[in-house]
Amino acid sequence: METFPVVDLSKLNGEERKPTMKVINDACENWGFFELVRFSHTNNLFDVFVDVHYLQMKLVNHGISHDLLDAVERLTKEHYRKCMEQRFKEMVASKGLEAVQSEIDDLDWESTFFLRHLPESNLAEIPDLGEDYRKTMKEFALELEELAEQLLDLLCENLGLEKGYLRKVFCGSKGPTFGTKVSNYPPCPKPDLIKGLRAHTDAGGIILLFQDDKVSGLQLLKDGQWIDVPPMKHSIVINLGDQLEVITNGKYKSVLHRVLAQTDGTRMSIASFYNPGRDAVIYPAPELVEKEEKESQIYPKFVFEDYMKLYAGLKFQAKEPRFEAMKAVESTINMGPIATA
Repeated sequence: METFPVVDLSKLNGEERKPTMKVINDACENWGFFELVRFSHTNNLFDVFVDVHYLQMKLVNHGISHDLLDAVERLTKEHYRKCMEQRFKEMVASKGLEAVQSEIDDLDWESTFFLRHLPESNLAEIPDLGEDYRKTMKEFALELEELAEQLLDLLCENLGLEKGYLRKVFCGSKGPTFGTKVSNYPPCPKPDLIKGLRAHTDAGGIILLFQDDKVSGLQLLKDGQWIDVPPMKHSIVINLGDQLEVITNGKYKSVLHRVLAQTDGTRMSIASFYNPGRDAVIYPAPELVEKEEKESQIYPKFVFEDYMKLYAGLKFQAKEPRFEAMKAVESTINMGPIATA
């Protein structure tokens, strides 16, 4: 039985720091995903065996309160029912999706909206959001931002990079970009013909996902097989984007993942993307490039915004041609040293 990586961040402050760091490193090298879960202080740590052949999970701490997570979930689901559900049904009817007879490869069965947190928030500009929802999502974003930066420093430690290196690379001239995609995946009458979300790797840096704890659907590709990431109460799922694959020169890799549509239940998915700034220059960390390879680095250097422009049209295609395409422009990039704090 293969163990899905689950990390207890509370153990980083004690004698178990070394094995915990090893779990994080192994997850980044071999899965591209791991999971963080917070439990109430009145509970005891215990193993949870999920009825899936490859999976064992342990309850651990990520530091975000149950109350905040419960509020985010409640308000997100209320907002969908009040403001988005009917519009989604109208879209389905207008496209005749309930009667499709062949596989749909240019559409996802999802209802979404986007929030921007950094460098400037657009929360006040999003229509139909109640004041409680705005305040809750602002608080949630601040918690996730702190968690993302903590995780980046842990990755630096495992990679042998100076503390703060990844955060500095991400900054560009105006700081990182950070935003949230709020998605709902309603019941689908033809889940064999329509994906909830087609297979892709994420373009950015580190992704923090708060997903529904009752309706499943998220899968990742590992060793040629699609593996479920089962719903688990109050969990935060972490995955790595293309930029971390480039910066680590392939030591850590972004992983293909998808969402399967379901016939029953509406799945909530809140994915927050802590990404480089638009003008950040991305390239393999010199410490992670072998001396004999420096003349022919595996990965290119590029401006993050240029990569995103390319990714916009090629999201659901293989990442390797994207990296190759960026090599064509890398000679024009002025790459200075990265200062760390």
